[in-house]
Amino acid sequence: MKSLRYLLLFAFICFGFQKTAAQVYRFKTSSMSVMDKNEKGAWSNWSDFKKADVIITLDGNKDRFIVNSKELQLYKIDAYLEKISNENDDTLGFNCTDNEGEKCVILIVTRKKEDNRMQFYINYNDLKMVYNIYNTK
Repeated sequence: MKSLRYLLLFAFICFGFQKTAAQVYRFKTSSMSVMDKNEKGAWSNWSDFKKADVIITLDGNKDRFIVNSKELQLYKIDAYLEKISNENDDTLGFNCTDNEGEKCVILIVTRKKEDNRMQFYINYNDLKMVYNIYNTK
């Protein structure tokens, strides 16, 4: 697990300082959950996690995420946000535009107190999705 932590730290540094020397990172998902807003604008509860066997690619060279689900999801990275760290989480954020022109925020969150469990969030104004992810080798 320490090597995973060092790999993530290295990736965070690369994104912040060396955009021209970016790399491609692949994550595999194990499950996903969604939440959405109702007619009154209130968020629902997260759905139960369902099995999801999907590959997510962060292509720093082309500034994009690819989510290889049944329906391919492509997200162009418009801005790399600053890393946010606290005692519970490390969070990398990205302002993105999907392949239909909709704006969203993507977050990669490492849960420090949960054995460094990683999650991939796709946040729209009216919909949020979260995938439990891990690095592929």
